[in-house]
Amino acid sequence: MAATTTLKLPEALKKRITPLAEAAGKSAHAWMVEALETQAEAMEKRRAFVESALASEAEVERTGRVYKSDDVLAWFVARSSGKKVPKPRSYKR
Repeated sequence: MAATTTLKLPEALKKRITPLAEAAGKSAHAWMVEALETQAEAMEKRRAFVESALASEAEVERTGRVYKSDDVLAWFVARSSGKKVPKPRSYKR
């Protein structure tokens, strides 16, 4: 079920949205809902990325295990060309 909310837009923004929505074949309402959904998804992905990075940083601090960037790059290049290669070896820093 959809929730109703009121959104007050500056007139200049409303004037920008109207032609963009029309060009997309949508109502201004549908265009704004889509824009809000896109922004919410982007922020959720960013939050998850930052949480993952912080968890990785904590793991490195806890274990002291790291990888040489050249080894990781070589692994990515080999994998992207379809080769089955072993993962790079980690090192204690």
